[in-house]
Amino acid sequence: MVAASGSVVTKERFDGAPTYPEYLDALDKGRPRYQDNYDAIDVSDDDARFFKELANRPGGPARVLVITEFWCPDCFREVPVMAKIAEAAGMDLRVLARDENLDAINEFLKDGQFQSIPVFVFYTKDHEYITHWIERTQLANHEMHLLREVSEGKSKEEAREDVLAFYKGETWARWRRATIAELKEKLAAATKS
Repeated sequence: MVAASGSVVTKERFDGAPTYPEYLDALDKGRPRYQDNYDAIDVSDDDARFFKELANRPGGPARVLVITEFWCPDCFREVPVMAKIAEAAGMDLRVLARDENLDAINEFLKDGQFQSIPVFVFYTKDHEYITHWIERTQLANHEMHLLREVSEGKSKEEAREDVLAFYKGETWARWRRATIAELKEKLAAATKS
């Protein structure tokens, strides 16, 4: 189901949700992974200009709701990318924890049945729904086997260092860059006049 005028994410609920820095400040665990990914991604001047111009258009994506959980690798990779984009564009970004906001995530189920995260929901400055994006890029979906191969046949303890190295490697970085490109394409298509 896609959000409609009867969304549980009202303007008031959005406005009352934590900002990205507030969300990070409240994390007991997971903050270092979010911060590592945030520090590792740069939004180019061209990309920043694109998102800012789009956000400033009438009916443009001036607000974005992020539904996430701190423990999810897709979240600690993708959410910092969205935070950097929002900062560059001047978008108002707010965060809801999925497991505490099941009514919100249930509006944005992947394939109509999965509570996949993260979810980025884009709204106009007047809180009109534009579009949403779920979980990870097509590139990451296509290359997910590379992450599975890192830990294949190993105990959790044996795989830990290899998985952590993967999180800091070029494939992970490429997936973050693909997020920027995919969001540009999605938002451009959703805001065509």
